[in-house]
Amino acid sequence: MSIPALLFLVVAVAISATINPVTGTDHIVGANHGWNPGINYTLWANNQTFYVGDLICMYQKTQYNVFEVNETGYDNCTTEGAVGNWSSGKDFVLLDKAKRYYFICGTGGCFNGMKVSVLVHALPPPPSSSAVAANATSSASRRGFPSPASLGFRALLGLAFSVWVGSGWI
Repeated sequence: MSIPALLFLVVAVAISATINPVTGTDHIVGANHGWNPGINYTLWANNQTFYVGDLICMYQKTQYNVFEVNETGYDNCTTEGAVGNWSSGKDFVLLDKAKRYYFICGTGGCFNGMKVSVLVHALPPPPSSSAVAANATSSASRRGFPSPASLGFRALLGLAFSVWVGSGWI
C-alpha cells in the first residue's frame, strides 16, 4: 500500500471515530390518539420536548389536512396567511428553527380542538471535548474498562501496524 493511501486510510478512520451522528426525534401528534377531534393537544405538547431538527407528524390523508399558521390563525382557527399546508398524508414537518410553531386542521377540525402549538428549543451546545474525554476516562476506569479514547487510539495503531507489516516494509 502506498504512503498516500495509508495516510488517507488513517485519516478516514480517525475522522469516522470522532463523528457522532445527530438525529432528530419524530413526534407523532397525539401519540396513540392521533390527529382527531376532542384530544387535548396542549397537554400532549407540554409533555414533549422539541428541538431544532425534530420532525412532527399530525394526520391521515383521507380525513384531515394541516396548516402552519401564526398565533392569530391558531387562536381564531383561520388559515389566512398560512405559512405551510400539508395534505398528502402522514407528512413529517421539519422543525428547523427555535421558535413557537402553530398548527391547525384546515377542514374545520380546529374548532373541535384539532390544533397544536409547540415550542422548539435550540440544540444544547455539545460538551467540550476535554470534559467528554475526562468523563469517559474516569467513568471507564471506575468500571475497570479502558476508556473509549484509548481503545480508538489502540485500534488506529493496530491498523497502521498491520498495514505496515502487510506492505513488506519490514
